[in-house]
Amino acid sequence: MNHAHPGSLAPVTVVCLCAEWCAVCRNYVQTFRQAQEQFPHARMIWIDVEDEADLLDPLEVENFPTVLIAVDGLPRFFGPIRPQQETLERLIRAQMTAADPSPLTDRSVSELTDRILAAKART
Repeated sequence: MNHAHPGSLAPVTVVCLCAEWCAVCRNYVQTFRQAQEQFPHARMIWIDVEDEADLLDPLEVENFPTVLIAVDGLPRFFGPIRPQQETLERLIRAQMTAADPSPLTDRSVSELTDRILAAKART
């Protein structure tokens, strides 16, 4: 199933799932913004897991920052990462240039990706 709609989704979407109360997350905001400068064609989305808990349900995010990377609307990476600029940039680059890209097969992550992309397409 092709999740992309011409003109409506960036080929690469990077979602950071964090929490305002988390000091690591508050410090990570700047890192995430710098990645946007490095990857201007990527769609960068910041989600506060408490403000948008309904969007994430039933998935629980317990480690911060947790990153979701989707290419052409399909999830390629989902998990916590080290809160370092180089780590995020390397991960994005790897997903953008994968010779044999395979989407994640976890249905709950695929459904989360669909919900996020649908919700953020309206904003």
